[in-house]
Amino acid sequence: MTPRSPAPAERPPGEHEVGGHAFRDELPGPLDEPEPEHETGPAPDRPARRITWRKLAFLPVVLAVVLVITYLWITHVHLDTIAKNSLNNGNVQLRLWQHVKLTAISTFWVLLIAIPLGIALTRRGVSRAAPLVTAIANIGQATPAIGLLALLVIWLGIGPGTAIVGMVIYAVLPVLSNTVAGLRAIDPQLVEAARGIGMSAPGTLGKVELPLAVPLILAGVRTALVLNVGTATLATFGGGGGLGDLITSGIQTQRMPVLVLGSILTVALALLVDWLASLAEIALTPRGLEVE
Repeated sequence: MTPRSPAPAERPPGEHEVGGHAFRDELPGPLDEPEPEHETGPAPDRPARRITWRKLAFLPVVLAVVLVITYLWITHVHLDTIAKNSLNNGNVQLRLWQHVKLTAISTFWVLLIAIPLGIALTRRGVSRAAPLVTAIANIGQATPAIGLLALLVIWLGIGPGTAIVGMVIYAVLPVLSNTVAGLRAIDPQLVEAARGIGMSAPGTLGKVELPLAVPLILAGVRTALVLNVGTATLATFGGGGGLGDLITSGIQTQRMPVLVLGSILTVALALLVDWLASLAEIALTPRGLEVE
């Protein structure tokens, strides 16, 4: 009998024989592990809406309800001849329109004066005058509004123009101080970097400095708007008209409906202006500067 060939010895894992030669497959080591597949994470969330529906609709709805209730009340309450003379013949609409014009014109002049002046006070060569100019503007707001208006009436006479001058003097400080503070709060290295890449001084101001200072400037504008709505009620003492005519008429004649209507319209206008200013503040503020 032919002797049986010995059974081949067991080979280690990964080794095999080809043509009498032993080969060994490379086993995966700890460094040769297959790379894990990249997990697809959730899609990034959309940026939150800057102006929500609640912000957009809540205050107008509340004001509309208040004004409707006021209208129903004033049309059903008993009015004597004196009260009717104060409210009829389109007098309410006229005083409201005068109040809006006084507020808009005075705010326009405040912006036209305060923002360029604030920019100038942060430039080299003029910045030394900033404390003096701010102190003068502070005197205008520290003076009682009725006293300031009386002095202007003595100087300029009676009329809407006198009331507008007084309102501008009274409201220029918030916009001026916020413009200066906003521009001075900018990191000087950002300005130097902008100049280093070849931007001119006006370009740096318009594309770097003012966008970064926008939140503070708009906050000052919002404050000035509300101040002007309140100060416009005193324009009646200088012949400027406005809702102050209804308020003073109601006080002098002791007619409560006239006084209440003038007061409610003034408060509603102040809240509406503040709401509009808040929307403009949100819309004009760069997204990177929003406070979460």
